[in-house]
Amino acid sequence: MDPPFDSYRGSFWTRHSNTETDLETVISDLVGRFERGALSRRQLIQGLSLLAAAATPASALAQDAGVKATSVNHLGIVVSNLQRSVDFYQKVLGLTVVSQEAANKIARMGLKSTLISLREAKPVGVDHYALSIEGFDRDVVTKRLMQSGVTPGQDTDSGFHVKDPDGVNVQLV
Repeated sequence: MDPPFDSYRGSFWTRHSNTETDLETVISDLVGRFERGALSRRQLIQGLSLLAAAATPASALAQDAGVKATSVNHLGIVVSNLQRSVDFYQKVLGLTVVSQEAANKIARMGLKSTLISLREAKPVGVDHYALSIEGFDRDVVTKRLMQSGVTPGQDTDSGFHVKDPDGVNVQLV
């Protein structure tokens, strides 16, 4: 039987120290060694636990480096006639005007909070969607985005936003 795992110095870690080793191969090797009697059940569980623990800091670090979206906040729609669209959302879908920016031809519709932000302009269609960010602080979010290689933008149309890989505006609130 192989010696128990020894603070990253055991035979398992020596054989699998190459960072390009596929996780599935490592797990398969552990299970194979267990099935051949080369590892005890305790050693198998210990090895699998160490693999899981070793993977956790990387994923936690990746999540800490970014921002965490908690929900879809609203949808931004460009319309050809603001009043006609406001009437539609009020009469047909029961939404109310939550707030307006007359100078920018924007009406925010919802129940208690904004669900849809309407803006009169061309071309018509979905302009952006907004995600609520956990503990949103613009300066902190900006710093984390920049560390991730993403530069946020700010404009009247999409507010504080980033572009996804396909160029879709994602407003962060």
